[in-house]
Amino acid sequence: MDIKEKRILLTLITSVMTFAFYIIYVYQNILKDNLDLLNDFKFWGKSFLILIPVAIVIQIVVHIGFAIYIKVTSDEEIDPIDDERDKLIELKAIKISHHIFIVGFALSMGSLAMDMRPWVMFVILLSSGFIASIVNEILRLYYYRKGI
Repeated sequence: MDIKEKRILLTLITSVMTFAFYIIYVYQNILKDNLDLLNDFKFWGKSFLILIPVAIVIQIVVHIGFAIYIKVTSDEEIDPIDDERDKLIELKAIKISHHIFIVGFALSMGSLAMDMRPWVMFVILLSSGFIASIVNEILRLYYYRKGI
């Protein structure tokens, strides 16, 4: 497996684990005793504002650790330069994942238009962002394996 494929797989696994642990943490420590918070916009705002930097920091730390691990174990360099193939793969994957997120965004706004509870909108929005991220990484891995 190529180093770029390993990095993509690492990002995929880290994203899934971060999201799962964050959801479990929020439920166990905040929502378990007070389900009325689901309709509180302040709760959702704090949840999003905490999840984003936490996920970014975790990704950065994991990728730095991966670079150190690769350098120590295999004495290979992680090439920071992307060629045209890498950029094309990234653009194709991002295009599809953006479409998935836009559909999720439209569904979340539609849930508000249909007078559903506010938490439904936030769950759809959060889920569509997560699914778009996962699809992006899977497509990148697929395009590296299959070719364009």
